[in-house]
Amino acid sequence: MKEELSFDKNRIIIRDKLEFVGQRRINMWFYIMMFICNLLIPIVMLICGFFMSKYPPKEINGIIGYRTTMSRKNMDTWKFAHDYCGKLWLKLGLLLLIPTIIIQIPFSHSSENAIGYMTLIVEGIQLVAILGSIVFVERALKKTFDEHGVRR
Repeated sequence: MKEELSFDKNRIIIRDKLEFVGQRRINMWFYIMMFICNLLIPIVMLICGFFMSKYPPKEINGIIGYRTTMSRKNMDTWKFAHDYCGKLWLKLGLLLLIPTIIIQIPFSHSSENAIGYMTLIVEGIQLVAILGSIVFVERALKKTFDEHGVRR
């Protein structure tokens, strides 16, 4: 009876270890997916920033590009806004990419909740940066052009 009991204990311990390994594998996949999600915004900013500054849309349109009232006044404001926003997004994308990678490293062995909260905070900061860039582009447009889109 004593041997059967010890065998059962070993089996329980082995089962618990297997469950722990399985859970650990799930946490690692969750971590990897959140890592990829956190890298999306900076990478998209880098790619879009490059194309906005080097290859802006040839015509003013309401579908693609940096579209605000001031940027659509004329072709000069349109090109200026794309060049300025593109260069800003290149800088911000790089500035966000490096800390995003560094911040995530300590969370590789954390719980799903900790990884989820970290992702929420990181993506919140990235969202503030991408939306905040609008303020800087509009300020540059107003500094360079008058209200009719004529250069000062």
